[in-house]
Amino acid sequence: MADDAALREPGGHAGSLVAIIVDRSQLEGFIGRRLEAVSWRRIDQPLIDAFARLTGAHEFIHVDPVAAQRTAYGTTIAHGYLTLALLPELLESIRLQPKGAAWGINYGVDRLRFLSPVRCGAEIRAVSTLLAIEDREADRLLLRSAVSVDIRGEDKPALSVETLVMWILEPEPAGNA
Repeated sequence: MADDAALREPGGHAGSLVAIIVDRSQLEGFIGRRLEAVSWRRIDQPLIDAFARLTGAHEFIHVDPVAAQRTAYGTTIAHGYLTLALLPELLESIRLQPKGAAWGINYGVDRLRFLSPVRCGAEIRAVSTLLAIEDREADRLLLRSAVSVDIRGEDKPALSVETLVMWILEPEPAGNA
C-alpha cells in the first residue's frame, strides 16, 4: 500500500490535512485499518455556552460552572450532541475520500452511543476505522466507518458511532476506457 503521506492532497501536512485521497482500487486496503487524528481539540466553556445558545439546551451541568462543581464531574461537561456535531472537524485529517469524488454527503449514523462525559477543558480527537464500501449506482460509493472520539487521558471514549458517507464520483471523461 502506498505511504499515507503520498495519498494526501498536495500541500497538506500532519495536523492540517484536508483528506486522505485514495484510488478506488486501494480503498479496500483501508478496511479494518485504524486511523487516528493527530490534532486534539480543546473543549472550553465558550464553545459549550455557544452550543447551549444555539440549541436551547441550557442545563446547569453544561452552563453553570459553580453548580457543576458540586456534581461528580466537578465541572461543566459538553453536550453529547456538541461532541457529535464536532465530528466533521475532528475527522477532517483522517477522512478517506475516493479519488475523483466531486463531493460527499453525510448519509447518516448508526449505533450512536455517548459513553463518557467530556469535561470542560478536556481535549478530544477522532479515531476512525473503515468497515465497508458499497457501490451505489455507477457514480456513488457509500463508506461505513466505526468512529470514536477519544478524550486525552481517559480510558473510555466520549462516543462511538458508525458513520455513513456517500461520495458522488466525477463521471469518467469520454474516451477513457
